[in-house]
Amino acid sequence: MELLDKIKNRTAKIGIIGLGYVGLPLALEFAKKGFEVIGFDVDEKKIPLIQKGKSYIKHIKEERIKEAVDAKKFSATSDFSRLPEADAIIICVPTPLDEHREPDMTYIVNTADVISKYLRKGQLVSLESTTYPGTTDEILLPLFEDAPNIQKGTKDGKKFKVGEDFYLAFSPEREDPNNANYSTATIPKVVGGYTPECLKTANALYSSIIVKTVPVSSTRAAEATKLLENIYRSVNIALVNELKMVFDRMNIDVWEVIEAASTKPFGYHPFYPGPGLGGHCIPIDPFYLTWKAREFEVHTRFIELAGEINTHMPYYVVQRAAEALNERKKSLNGSKVLILGIAYKKDIDDVRESPSLRLIELFKQKGADVSYNDLFIKKLWKTRKYNYDMESVELNEQNLKKYDLVVLSTDHTGYDYDFIYKHSNLIVDTRNAFRKNGLINGKVVKA
Repeated sequence: MELLDKIKNRTAKIGIIGLGYVGLPLALEFAKKGFEVIGFDVDEKKIPLIQKGKSYIKHIKEERIKEAVDAKKFSATSDFSRLPEADAIIICVPTPLDEHREPDMTYIVNTADVISKYLRKGQLVSLESTTYPGTTDEILLPLFEDAPNIQKGTKDGKKFKVGEDFYLAFSPEREDPNNANYSTATIPKVVGGYTPECLKTANALYSSIIVKTVPVSSTRAAEATKLLENIYRSVNIALVNELKMVFDRMNIDVWEVIEAASTKPFGYHPFYPGPGLGGHCIPIDPFYLTWKAREFEVHTRFIELAGEINTHMPYYVVQRAAEALNERKKSLNGSKVLILGIAYKKDIDDVRESPSLRLIELFKQKGADVSYNDLFIKKLWKTRKYNYDMESVELNEQNLKKYDLVVLSTDHTGYDYDFIYKHSNLIVDTRNAFRKNGLINGKVVKA
């Protein structure tokens, strides 16, 4: 088989659609292992940055990009007519929820439609975007099988046959930005193919760059695997978020309880509460399954309840903030509030689905004068949900003292918690950061 030989010899050319937090590190890993990679993206601003060896994602070092570009193993383009150059096409596009919290498949559908116009015989197409079970079979497959009818100059009406003329797979991304212990190459990769030949081909491709692949029986099984991973986390985070609220009423520190429970060497794994869920997976993926389950007349009550609890957490933080100010004879309406940390987790520059953005909105709705500081995000840009014209304020003594309330939303390692504690009037801590640093008294309120 020609494609398998190309993969084995590392002469296969890899096309990656979507050069974000998933696609860019994947492209660099293929390039590092000797493959030539073409990155495709509709964001024209990314293309010249890559060509100059520049990074637009904090935890991806510029040296990695420059090395791949200088070695002529990585290039970027917005010209999708170059798709036929690729032997394998990997799709890494967003899969958000719409305003009704239902799957927005626009990016996948549009990408698949473009690929269908250029698909040629012998190519492998692998979808990595997190989605509901059945997406690969129900959306991509029909478009690709009809590719010869779509392409110009082919009027014979013959369809491409999956597993023979082209290969189709699903392999869920497992990126964890800024995780020092795991990288793209060291995280085992689940792979599902539509046919045995599809699986064989996709598995060979990913095995060439990743330490271990985990083949499964179908694309649907691979799609479901990703959902299980993130639903597991969503449900357990919802549990500790609920316990946080319950234990607070009982005057019990949930963080102390978690630390104590973590000493059990079996049957327990710690999860930690926070101001809400963020990132591109956990706040979104469970709703893909609940939406698809309705097609089979199944109501996913457990998953939806977890989603409700986690969605409620920013409201709880604002409530605790209002109570803390009220105890000091101040109203939230008219108070100056500083939110520390906009990224969805510490030490990254990723704001996707960050609860901090929701906190800004809720505090503003209550009449507060809101500012923010983030060590890695100097200016807020427009997202699908929010459009704030705000810049990060400097953390100095004068600035901290002028705020009635400081809300720690993201516990960046680089924050000087002693300094913040010393010069702040009142702190609402959603991450237990001040207690961990030995800073606890009436000035710090847990939320």
